[in-house]
Parts: sequence; structure tokens; C-alpha cells
Amino acid sequence: MLIDSHCHLEYKGLVEDQQNVLARARSAGVGGFLSISTRQREWDQVIATAEREADVWASVGIHPHEADAHADMGEGALLAAAAHPRVIAVGETGLDYYYDHSDRETQKALFRRHIAVSRETGLPIIIHTREAEADTHAILAEEMEQGAFPALIHCFTASADFARKVLDLGLTISLSGIVTFKNAKELQAIAAEVPEDRLLVETDAPFLAPVPHRGQVCEPAFTADTARFVANLRGQTPESLAEATTRNFFALFRKAA
Repeated sequence: MLIDSHCHLEYKGLVEDQQNVLARARSAGVGGFLSISTRQREWDQVIATAEREADVWASVGIHPHEADAHADMGEGALLAAAAHPRVIAVGETGLDYYYDHSDRETQKALFRRHIAVSRETGLPIIIHTREAEADTHAILAEEMEQGAFPALIHCFTASADFARKVLDLGLTISLSGIVTFKNAKELQAIAAEVPEDRLLVETDAPFLAPVPHRGQVCEPAFTADTARFVANLRGQTPESLAEATTRNFFALFRKAA
């Protein structure tokens, strides 16, 4: 069994045909889905799907693109939402300096609030980072010194140096379909070396469809394509990679187990 550790089931491209999207994924061997929120108004819908589907779990968080619109959000709102039995993660949150859709200082402040909630609840924090390696690592290192918290870098596309640094901090790395792209040689080298117990796979659906589905709306079913590719990179069978990444998912997201 595989688990899609990061997908957006309420986004356009999936939500219109959600039942069939899930059915296709299950037929492809995907037996679990972590449905991610990116802004507060999505929380109820993401949680409702997780309540309805036994193999779907939910996250609550604010994407860095949405930080300006949630600048006044305190920890209380996140803590209240995180208490729901189907919510197993905080995020996605983090820093995005590629688009700079929100003020960088606001992104940092909201990122730290999510970390505080992760530390208090024990729920893993799901981190988005793009063109912000130095600040992401600095915040993680500073916050870890104040008290450990479980965390992962989703849709990993950063450098090998950043990979080593976050692994040293105890984080998990999740690989999306980007790893299958022809121009992703550095990422493929990183994927081959991530310790087996720190590895997850995801789609980030409806975005980033892997080879051989480039140009299509990405679906959770495509987790299987990414997993096969990564298994080949690592010299593993697809079955052994599926077993390892599913075991890692439940070890990290303990509330799901």
C-alpha cells in the first residue's frame, strides 16, 4: 500500500470528480491520503472530506502565499482546528521567496506560529520552502533549540546541502512527481541517498503530474508512478519502497495510526 502524503482534494481539477479520483487512486494501490489546506476558509471542507472518507486525513494551516491575508491569525485558531480527530498535521506553511506573494516577515512570523502549534500538539508540521533555504533552516534550527517538534519538507526541490541540514535536524523529506522530470538530476541524486526511514512520497495533486502524465491534471493515483521511479533510483523494489514509506507515514503522523 502507498500513501499520498500531500494532496489537495478540494482544489479545482479534483474536487469536481472527487469520488472517482479516490477510486482510481485506490485501484492504483494508494490506500491513504493526507488532504492539505492552505488557507483558513478551506479547513471545514478539508475536514469534512476526512470525516466522510476513512482513508483520508486532514491538515490545517496557512500557505506562505496566504500569509498576508492571515497576518493576525493567532495560535488559538490553529490549536482549535488541530484538535479535530481527523486532523493529523499542521500546514502547509513555510517560506516562499520565489513568488513573494506575502511579506517575508509576515511569512516568518506565521511559520513560527505553526511551529509553536506543532510543538504543543505533537502534530507534524508540513513545510513548503522555495528559494528560502537559508531562512527556513535558520528558523527550524532556532525553534528546535527551544523544543523539538516533528516536521517534514514537502515536495522537496532544494539543494543537497539543505537536505543534509534538515535531515540533521530530524526532519523527513517527501518527494513529489518533480523527481521524475528529466531536468531533475540533482533531486534524483538526493532521492537516492535519503535514509529509508526519513522518506515519504506525494503528488501535490492537482499539480506537478509525474512522468508519464506530464501536462495532465495530477491525481493521487500517480503516487504509484513516482514511487516506482524513486524505487528504481534507490535500487529497491516498488513493494519495498511502498512498505517503507507507508511505515514512515504512520511513524510520523502518529494520530493517523
